Amino acid sequence: MPGDELVNATDDFLLSEIGKGNKAAFDQVYNKYWKKIFNAAYKRLEDTDQAKDVAQDVFVQLWTREKNTPIENLNAYLHTAARNAVFRLLEREGRYAFFPGEAAELEKLKAPHSQTDGDMLFKEFLQTFHALTASLPEQQRLIFHLRFQEGRSSQEIADTLRVSVKTVRNQMGRALARIKQSLLPVFLLLLRFFISF
Repeated sequence: MPGDELVNATDDFLLSEIGKGNKAAFDQVYNKYWKKIFNAAYKRLEDTDQAKDVAQDVFVQLWTREKNTPIENLNAYLHTAARNAVFRLLEREGRYAFFPGEAAELEKLKAPHSQTDGDMLFKEFLQTFHALTASLPEQQRLIFHLRFQEGRSSQEIADTLRVSVKTVRNQMGRALARIKQSLLPVFLLLLRFFISF
């Protein structure tokens, strides 16, 4: 298939062609998805060079992977590969940026797994997370609840509590720093159980 015709080709067809070593099909996938994968990596890393490296690794992985392993959803495959590459990078560097929304992401990852140790570790993580949020100073706990469980903006929280937006952000920063420091070791262990490297 000539390169121009690949522009409108389906992902399944492009994958089939990549499996045959068609560089033009690979280039088409790269051009279609590179920016999305870069943005997904940048969102977690907040570092342009590292996000570029992750995106590059994802596409190298796509090109060099075992071709007899089918990919059912290319978009999902690439995003999962990017997420895993980010986690590996952060683990190598000994850091992980924890955000409360990722507890829900772990819940989704947990479902297909039946490893007893992993289940126990996951329960421990959630118990620790809930205990930590419950033990925050009253104002931090309330701000944390309003932000992450009710989804309110900093301005809305400031208006509700009659404090400045700066106070809301400072208290949220302190709460997240405390949670991040306490949960990092458990979270990194969970990554080994729930995310395939």
